[in-house]
Amino acid sequence: MNSLPPPLARLIAELAKLPGIGRKTAQRLALHLLVGPRADSAALAGAIAELHDNLRFCAECFGLSEGERCLICADPRRDRSRICVVEQPSNLLVLERTGSYNGLYHVLGGALSPLENVGPDDLRIQPLIERIGRRETGEVVLATNPDVEGEATAVFLARLLKPLGVRVSRLAQGMPAGGDLEFTDDLTIRRALEGRREF
Repeated sequence: MNSLPPPLARLIAELAKLPGIGRKTAQRLALHLLVGPRADSAALAGAIAELHDNLRFCAECFGLSEGERCLICADPRRDRSRICVVEQPSNLLVLERTGSYNGLYHVLGGALSPLENVGPDDLRIQPLIERIGRRETGEVVLATNPDVEGEATAVFLARLLKPLGVRVSRLAQGMPAGGDLEFTDDLTIRRALEGRREF
């Protein structure tokens, strides 16, 4: 028997749909919103509604944007000779947060996955090729995820892009900082050994 008032139960159910939020966390968040200032709840609701009203995909890189072009594509200080290819806008945000990359991006919208019926025509590969053809692109950095689908996508793109005369690179992979060899998988260790550099 559910003893929660229906509005609270609905909010908990909606919050629990978010990735990484279980029922207990959803309940804790809902109760926090309930006892907090009404203005905070209204601001959160407004920000959520604004996502769908004001955000869209950038016409150039397919990242998130409020206007036709995102802030990255519109920034004249960015290195326009490099394009970093990622699977999703969330990957772009992770790379951008590091502050170590100053080029442009291209969001594919996924990765090749025959089991999920995702082929090359389901990804934004053609717009990437068109971008490379329109400008002086010197390097394409493949930053797809280091899983089976991401690796397959990177190999496919490398074979497609190298004949265009651009340098194609892949993010280095290896041991995470603070990691323990004992708990690291074999593939990660092998890649760390292959990608080693002089110390």
